[in-house]
Amino acid sequence: MKAAVLQTPQANGERSLTVTEIPTPRVKPGHVLLRVRACGVCRTDLHIVAGELPAERSPLVPGHQIVGEIVDGATAELTLGTRVGVSWVGGVDGTCPYCVRGMENLCDSPTFTGYSVDGGFAEFALARADFVFPLPGNLDDLQAAPLLCAGIIGFRSLRVAGVEHGDKVGLFGFGASAHLAISVLRSWDCAVYVSTRGAAHRAFAASLGAAWVGTEREKPPVGLDRAITFAPSGDVVVAALASLRKGGVVAINAIHLDRIPEFDYDRLLWGERQIRSVANMTRSDARDFLHTASAIGLRPKATPFSLDRVNEALQAIRNDSIDGAAVILPG
Repeated sequence: MKAAVLQTPQANGERSLTVTEIPTPRVKPGHVLLRVRACGVCRTDLHIVAGELPAERSPLVPGHQIVGEIVDGATAELTLGTRVGVSWVGGVDGTCPYCVRGMENLCDSPTFTGYSVDGGFAEFALARADFVFPLPGNLDDLQAAPLLCAGIIGFRSLRVAGVEHGDKVGLFGFGASAHLAISVLRSWDCAVYVSTRGAAHRAFAASLGAAWVGTEREKPPVGLDRAITFAPSGDVVVAALASLRKGGVVAINAIHLDRIPEFDYDRLLWGERQIRSVANMTRSDARDFLHTASAIGLRPKATPFSLDRVNEALQAIRNDSIDGAAVILPG
């Protein structure tokens, strides 16, 4: 099959994906083989390719927002031809203290799609059968792919932040995940305040119904009940914290953060304000979000790229040069 492969870094340190032919994976017990119809590009893929996350496997096929069709390994519930989604968490051990407590997103021995096992920047992908999700029929492949990480993890971020219907919620950064979260928030009658760099991103947020839009240096005009940060920047976390009312919560939606700068505890954190991190997702998050997305008619904005243009797609995400999501279409 054709796949985009991350090899060992070159002598000059350069890291990119090479589109080449590799063996098609063989189905094994407890797994299904998928013909990949689409795979979203996530900022986590950037961290993996850039080496900002320690290598788990080399060579590696990244990509963890997979829309695929089952072509082998079918079961009574997952028949041949069923269209399913695969997300970042590709498996858990089910026995560690966190899994036993229903906190599988914190599993001690997880499997990560496109990181510890090969992912979906390829024509075929192997996935654990108990970690695939049948997809709503009212979403096409291009629209479904960004939901499978950007959407699910954004939804979990709202839960971690404790968002309630009618809250004033700040979104700091406005990429693939935030543009999906705003639709969920508006369906919950929340007023959404967006701080982000880039005039195009600000215009996009306004077009999706944000109550206020400002630059990354501007503070929302009201005290926020909740805030979610989407940029891997500690400066953004501090800006979000400075925008909270007393008792408010900041949820950090980033698998990698550059640093947390010093900040004034008395002014910014005192008053029972809280900072929480968002770690991975659970299958319950995935099922609940996909149900919500279908019910509210969520339609992500997505730009398609062929597999041969995968490095262009990664660069577009890095440069924030497209609104919404980038999606690889291997076919």
